[in-house]
Amino acid sequence: MDQDPVTVEEVREVQELFKAGYQYHREQKYKEAIAEFKKASSIRPIDEEHLNELAKRLKAMSVKLVQESLAYMGCATNHLKMMVDQLDPDEREAVPLDETLKEQFEKWDEE
Repeated sequence: MDQDPVTVEEVREVQELFKAGYQYHREQKYKEAIAEFKKASSIRPIDEEHLNELAKRLKAMSVKLVQESLAYMGCATNHLKMMVDQLDPDEREAVPLDETLKEQFEKWDEE
């Protein structure tokens, strides 16, 4: 079953949730950060069970809250990157992607 194409609005929403989560993480409000990163990763997920599987693995490893936040941040970052990659060039221009994220994504593309 093919999914409909990702929309600019969805990418914007994921980016805003990611940025909110990142801000919470910087403020050491890790529970709030995790909630925002989970919301971001839940919009148009490629694998519906990914977050549940990540939660199980983190619980099994008994990680600290800051480590859990970092894990979900990585998940949300990767999810945002995959969504941006699905946009066509004109649509990418319509998304005001954060410069820091844009630079990081370009580095990933080079690797």
